[in-house]
Amino acid sequence: MHAWEAIQKSLDYIEIHTTEEISIETLADIAGLSPYYFQRLFKRLVKRSVFEYVKLRRLAQSVESLKDHKRIADVAAEYGFSSHANFTRAFKEAYNIKPDEYRVKSIPLNQMNKPDLQLNYILIDENVPLIADGIVMEITRKQLIHPETYYGLTTKVLISNQIPVGEATGIDTPFILWERFHQMKPEIKGLIPNGIELGASMMGDMENGTFTYFAGASVDGEVPAANGMTVWELPEAEYIICSIEAETFAELATIALNKAMTYLISTWLPSRRLTIRPFSAEKYYPAASDGFSMEIWVIPVPLPD
Repeated sequence: MHAWEAIQKSLDYIEIHTTEEISIETLADIAGLSPYYFQRLFKRLVKRSVFEYVKLRRLAQSVESLKDHKRIADVAAEYGFSSHANFTRAFKEAYNIKPDEYRVKSIPLNQMNKPDLQLNYILIDENVPLIADGIVMEITRKQLIHPETYYGLTTKVLISNQIPVGEATGIDTPFILWERFHQMKPEIKGLIPNGIELGASMMGDMENGTFTYFAGASVDGEVPAANGMTVWELPEAEYIICSIEAETFAELATIALNKAMTYLISTWLPSRRLTIRPFSAEKYYPAASDGFSMEIWVIPVPLPD
């Protein structure tokens, strides 16, 4: 058994026992390691301590219970927090919002998702699909001959609050921007009916701790300038494209996107001595009868020798 497989077993156990007491000894036994080496290996592969990861997965699952309008004290007890106050403190530290405020505002949150560690070690060839946790990924190349134009909204996003960019939990600012765009979309003239929607992350402001995010849709010809709206162009170039399929849109735009982006940027491209230009694009296609699909588009750049 590979080391990552042993840790994956412990992750699988944690996922279905978040409402129960979880001890280091139990997890180490599942992984077939001593408690000391288990904790060292877990932190190396998951990038979190065992207790921090368990806490974040409990908080992520508690969000669903909060949506069901359970008493906050009951949710705290269900997920192993010693009191309403301790749960509120942990929730605020993770998401920068208190659970009672979240329940009222229902703001989208960046969650610590359960990792699929095989994605750190499996290298797929181009045009060969990979199935991981029910998500289908495939990496291809494409030459974009003519630029594509999109019309939408932009906002600044704190890197520290984003997964996978900053590898941190917090309020999901890009998702909020998408909600604003979808509210405005029926009134926007010039959009292609049932056309592609596109999100783009532009990393030019990373020194200031932020990046710029665009959310919009494809347009047919020129669009009239409007206050607060942005025209964004996907430039002509050769692209590496990571196609993703998932059963639901919620899974596609959160867990699947995060896993695919991490795999592409942290594993697949470095294995081919490639990096990317400082932007990435997400193309969302209209729903099909058999599920939902999207693509991550990046322009590859060879790493220096």
